[in-house]
Amino acid sequence: MNLHDKVFISFQNNDEARPIIDAIIADNPGAIVSEMPAMIKIDVPKRLVVKRETIEQNIGRAFDLQSIHINLISLSGNIDESEDEFVLAWGKRG
Repeated sequence: MNLHDKVFISFQNNDEARPIIDAIIADNPGAIVSEMPAMIKIDVPKRLVVKRETIEQNIGRAFDLQSIHINLISLSGNIDESEDEFVLAWGKRG
């Protein structure tokens, strides 16, 4: 697999990050989750999307997507952000 065939995102392994991680898994078929004591890494082929709406469904309240950065450790890919989605991909969105 080529370096640019997948993207990843890593979060602290804590209760605050769990609804975000669960949303990523739900919205990204083919996601591969690697759980470590202090970190959870999610690899996805081609494109990874974090949807505000899915996180809000998980937590039952409004969620500011910018707050994912609080527990974010690392990522790989080009970032395309809006109020509704945080997308990682190599190349342009579309």
